[in-house]
Amino acid sequence: MLNKVLIANRGEIAVRIIRACRELGIRCVAVYSTADRRALHVQLADEAICIGGPAAKDSYLKADALLTACKLTGCDALHPGFGFLSEDAEFAQQCADCGVTFIGPTPEAISLLGDKARAKQTMIAAGVPVVPGSDGTVHTPDEAKKIAEKIGYPLLIKAAAGGGGRGIRPVFKPEELESQMLAASAEAKACFGSDALYMERYLQNPKHVEVQIIADQFGNVVHLGERDCSMQRRNQKLLEESPCPILNDSLRDQMGQAAVRAAKQCGFVSAGTVEFLTDGKEFFFMEMNTRIQVEHPVTESVTGVDLVQAQLRIAAGEPLGLTQEDIALRGHSIECRVLAENPSLGFRPCAGTIQSFHAPGGPGIRIDSAIYQGCDVPPFYDSMLAKVIVHAPTREQAIAKMRWALAEFIVEGIDTNIDLQLSLIKTDQFLSGDYNTGTLTALGITEPKKEG
Repeated sequence: MLNKVLIANRGEIAVRIIRACRELGIRCVAVYSTADRRALHVQLADEAICIGGPAAKDSYLKADALLTACKLTGCDALHPGFGFLSEDAEFAQQCADCGVTFIGPTPEAISLLGDKARAKQTMIAAGVPVVPGSDGTVHTPDEAKKIAEKIGYPLLIKAAAGGGGRGIRPVFKPEELESQMLAASAEAKACFGSDALYMERYLQNPKHVEVQIIADQFGNVVHLGERDCSMQRRNQKLLEESPCPILNDSLRDQMGQAAVRAAKQCGFVSAGTVEFLTDGKEFFFMEMNTRIQVEHPVTESVTGVDLVQAQLRIAAGEPLGLTQEDIALRGHSIECRVLAENPSLGFRPCAGTIQSFHAPGGPGIRIDSAIYQGCDVPPFYDSMLAKVIVHAPTREQAIAKMRWALAEFIVEGIDTNIDLQLSLIKTDQFLSGDYNTGTLTALGITEPKKEG
């Protein structure tokens, strides 16, 4: 087993990793910016070390500071969590060069899957259905026009090195193509340091369903069912559930097998997700994430598999210890993200101090969070405060449990989206399970309210 792990992250995922390490008897080191001195992950870790100023670029994104912290504290491994440097192939290679085990896939797999155009070609080779589009990156408007004639409108222009909904532009008619291409290229360059683009058919308002996989260093890969992540605002997920309410067993099995083929094709190791778009009848590969996901707890709830502990064991060189026959989905799980933002003011982020805090509890309730009464919520990072996860024998029971869990959740001192989440799980679309990536737009709650 690993001896000491540096957690190169903050917030609730850092706390989650600390807890997994403790159960396995692994010592852990927290890193923090000057804005996070009083953060919960700093208080819970065996050791903590400051790595820079409040801005992420001066702390959590500084590879040299993180690796120096590893050396100073004697860490033999590093867990990147999600976000920040978790999908940075260069950073994973730097860890390897310094003799530090990167708890995740190899730099080569991260690089391959981080380039959406190359990833698409890899999926085609694995026999995974892909959305019709360009064979690789698109460089000029003239080239884009020729491809558009083949795949038809509407289409999407997407950043090849993208993620998180950035660098994506829809194109509904030919005269929009060049301007949207320039806009996507500029955003991609600003967000990812690369202006490379690719194109694909625009599947309007599909389900966004992702399949969780785990893979060891010996070629063993299993999938752990799917998560429905379709309730999104501007391509950002708000709530997730498992299993997907519209999938039948046949399609679920097909998607699971496709995800396993995808992982094997690129030599993937650790925990990851293969993301698909589906209408409930057919499905298409969208992308593969090479890290633990925010919504991993719903999969843990329905399978009983601790995904973070699995990552730690795999990184230590242990075999998976599971076969596909060992995996069964039991009951239903839903996760709602509690964010520090004001939906009525255009989802404006809200920083400040938590003056009062009460988390719900009881059977089938799990709260993943790093906030406490009196803690500071700095303005420099992601707005997520907590995740409320419920598990029950049926979807209807899980929805009922989530209702009273959210109603019992109290956060005072800053604005949150709790009331919005309560309203979403009461909508006819969510109750029926017949919601998709366009549902929030249809409900008119995704954009800032216009003055006057």
